[in-house]
Amino acid sequence: MPPRPRFDRRAPVRELPNINDRISYPKLRVVDSDGTQLGIITREEALEVSKERELDLVLVSEKADPPVCRIMDYGKFKFEQEKKAKEAKKKSHQTEVKEVKMRYKIDQHDYNVRIGQAVRFLKAGDKVKCTVIFRGREIQHTALAETLLRRMAKDLEEKAEVQQQPKREGRNMIMFLTPRKTPLIKADENKKERPRAIRTITAPPRASSSKVGAPPKT
Repeated sequence: MPPRPRFDRRAPVRELPNINDRISYPKLRVVDSDGTQLGIITREEALEVSKERELDLVLVSEKADPPVCRIMDYGKFKFEQEKKAKEAKKKSHQTEVKEVKMRYKIDQHDYNVRIGQAVRFLKAGDKVKCTVIFRGREIQHTALAETLLRRMAKDLEEKAEVQQQPKREGRNMIMFLTPRKTPLIKADENKKERPRAIRTITAPPRASSSKVGAPPKT
C-alpha cells in the first residue's frame, strides 16, 4: 500500500501586495500622491520619488502597458479599503423572514418573550412572521387570535409596520411585520397647545359717584 500522505501543517502562503521593492517591472507609469502624472519612468526613479515623499509605491494596474503605479500611504489606503468593505457588507444584509409562534391563550410572561424575540429580529433588519397556532377545536377562536396579533402590532408599532394584516392560513393565523423605516409620529404629538389670547384692551374707568361741581355733602 502507498504511504498515507502527511498532513501539511505549513501555514498558507499569504499573497503579499505589490508595493515598493516587490514591483519588478522596469518601466512604470507613475501617478503622484496629489494626482499629478509623473509620466513613464524607470522603476528605480519611481522608488526614489516615493522615498523622498516618505510614502509607498503601489501597483494599481498591472495589465496596463506600461503598468500603472501610484505613490501613496499604503497603510492608510489599506485601512480605508477594509473600512469600505465592512460598510458594504453591512449594507448588503439580506432580509430574512423570522417567525414568532404562540397560542391565542398565551400568558403574559410568554407574550413578553415573543415581543422580545420580535424586537431583536426587527433590529437586525429582518421581517417577522407572527403565527398563532390552533390545535383541535381551538380553530373556533380565530377572533381571539386576530385580537392577539393586533395587540402585538400595537405593542411593536414604534419599531415595525404591518406588512400583511392578520389572515387565516390553514390551521394558523399569521401576520407579517417589517422594520419601520420612518419614525412613528403619534397623534398626540401633533397637537400643540394653542396659546391663550391675552386681553390687551383695558376696561373704561368707572364713573365717580360725585358729579363735578356738585357741592359736598354736609
